[in-house]
This record gives sequence, structure tokens and C-alpha cells, in this order.
Amino acid sequence: MDFTASPIVHMLTAAALGLMVGLERGWHERETRSGGRIAGIRTFTLIAISGQIAGMLGQLITPWITVAALVCIAALLGLGYRLNVNEDHDYGTTSFVAAILTYLLGVLVSLEQASLAVAAAVIISVLLHFKQTLHLWLERLSGAELRGILQLGLISAVMLPILPNEGFGPWNALNPYEIWLLVVLIAGISLTGYFAMQLAGPHKGVMITSALGGIASSTATTLSLARMSKRMPLHRLLAGGILLASAIMYPRILFEVAVLNTALLPPLLVPLGGMSIVSLLSALWLWRHDEPHGQVSTSEIAASPFQIGPALQFGLLLTVIILAAEAIRAQVGEEGLWIVSIVAGLTDVDAITLTLARMAHDGISQHTAVTGITLAAITNTLVKGVLATFAGGWPLLRQLWPGLTLTLTVGALLLLI
Repeated sequence: MDFTASPIVHMLTAAALGLMVGLERGWHERETRSGGRIAGIRTFTLIAISGQIAGMLGQLITPWITVAALVCIAALLGLGYRLNVNEDHDYGTTSFVAAILTYLLGVLVSLEQASLAVAAAVIISVLLHFKQTLHLWLERLSGAELRGILQLGLISAVMLPILPNEGFGPWNALNPYEIWLLVVLIAGISLTGYFAMQLAGPHKGVMITSALGGIASSTATTLSLARMSKRMPLHRLLAGGILLASAIMYPRILFEVAVLNTALLPPLLVPLGGMSIVSLLSALWLWRHDEPHGQVSTSEIAASPFQIGPALQFGLLLTVIILAAEAIRAQVGEEGLWIVSIVAGLTDVDAITLTLARMAHDGISQHTAVTGITLAAITNTLVKGVLATFAGGWPLLRQLWPGLTLTLTVGALLLLI
């Protein structure tokens, strides 16, 4: 006999979920006068048990019992809400909606969907508890940031499911669903990095801003810091920020690979992990020995919120690299992909990383993919040094290049090993 399928266990589970939601509602309205709440901790628990019993009876007799019980509970809650509004003039409907959802949690438990019910109860409780925090975020949210969130939702939840998941074009190399999924992945990482920078505040210093900027775009962060060096005499600190942004790039590459092909992670951890550690240690050394601190605004470094245009550009770049990689593999062989990796690393390391991780599923060897991704990372790191050379001055380069050179050397040696 399956103990978890016992009606008693179902009832206890429903009671625990109702208790969880009721506990939050009771705590939130703990200062409300006695009898002034629509539903408290006991009522929420009873509502969840009612849902479980009604759901069970609905399976044994007729589903209309479950519906009728829901209508009765909603009517009672509506009456209580109306009386509460007339007396306290509180027009909030959160507790009313939470009570209806609690009833449905009990029904889910009766349908042997306890895992879903538990997850829903946790999400409901968290949303209810963090009301003030969510409202504060909403007040601070700009129109551009809201558009960024909505646009990301558009390309992920709306556009992605309707794309065909099959190969098209030369060598059947272009899979619209997979390409767009990678676009969504990179756009999500960039938008996450942007909001992380905004939440960190405008006066947290160069190092924390560089770490967050490395999530969104380590190249853009490098350019911004290099340009700052001409206006601010904080050359060691800014050079450390560039190295830290690079140090964050390597784990970001590993994360992207982990999403597509976990088999590549162990061999990639050696060269990319080594480069990340060297960059991080160099950044920390410069930070510990920097000039007197000055506060730098994140607005100088933060990328703009997600926009459709850059996402489409990345998708086009990714398509070109996929076709070039497949063409070179067909004409020259797998080793020719390393040329593509070096060229791609001049502009963007994400596209070639995602391309090779995907191709490693379809026939190229792990060695080819790992070597190509590492070469792209080395090339992109070298490009950051060149950009800093042109955008910054000699004092910045004198502080930056020792750590950058050591990072490149370690990466090349570990790749050869």
C-alpha cells in the first residue's frame, strides 16, 4: 500500500498547506482587531481541508460537489469581504484571492498532485509576504526596464514555442527553435546583469560594478572603465575592475556550456577555471594596492535594459557563425573550426561558445569544441587589452597588462596541456 496515497495523509498535507498560507496572512494582519479579518490562520487551514474533502467527494460521487463547495466558500468569503469594506473601507482583495487559491490547493492534493500544491503554496506565501518589497521594486522600475521585461517575455514565452524544432538550410544546420533559445538565454543573462547592477546602487564602487557588469558584457565594461581612466586618477582600481569583469566572463561561459552540453564542463574547467582564478587574483591584488577610493556611478557602466534590436543582431551573428562553422567543417575538417573560434572571439565569445557546445552533440569531438571555446575566450581577453590600450592611457595599461598577460599565458599553457 502506498502510504502517500492515504486519504489521511492527503488531509494532513492540505491542512499543512492551509496553515502555511494562513500563518502568513495571520502575521500580516496581526494588528487587525479581532473579527476584522476575512480569514485567519484557522480559517485558511479549514478552507484547505475543505478543498481536499470536496475534491475527494468529487471523484467518488460527482465533480459538481467540488464546484458547489467552491461557490459556497467564495460566497461566504465575499460576504465577509463586503462587511469588512463597509466597516474599515479596506478595498484590498489579496486575502480573498489567497483563500480561493488555498481551497484549490486542497483540491490539488486530493488529485494526488501534492508536489504541485506544495510548490504553489510556497510561491503564494512568498508573494504575500514580500508585498512591500515588490511594491518598492515597482516604484523604482522605469518604463525602459518594464519594456525590457515585457520584451524578454515576448521572445521567450510567446515566440519560442511557435518556432519549428528541426533543421533547415545548408547541412540542416539552422534549427530556428535552438537558435532562438540561445538568443533568449543570452538576453536573459544580460537583463539579469543589468538589474543586478541597478540593485547594487550607484555608489558601491568600481569592483562590485565590474563584477556585475561582467555578467552583462565584459567587453562593454572594459571600454567604460578604460574611458573613465582618462577622467579619474584611479588607474589600479580601474585596471582591477577590467580584470574582474574578465574573471566573471569565464564562469559565464561555463554556465552557457552547462545549459547545452554538460559533458564539456570537466575539460573546460581546467583552462577557463585557471584563467578566471588568475584574473581574479590579479584584480584583488590591484584592489588591495589601489589609490584612494572614489565612488563611481553604475550609470557609467550599466548596459541599457534588454531590447529587441540587440537580440536580433545576436541571433543573426549566431546564424552566420553556425553556417560558417558547418561550412568549414565540411570543407576543411574539425580543425578548421578553431579558425572560426579565433575570428568569432574578436567580437563575441557567447555566440561561438553556444555554437560549439551545440555542435558537440552532433558529431564534432569534445577536444575540438573545448579547444575552440578556449581559443575564443583567449582571443576575446586579448581584444579587451587592445580596446583598453586605445581607450585608456598609459597609466592604466601599465597596471592592466601584467595581470592580463599572465591570464593569457596561463590559458594558453593549460590548453596545450
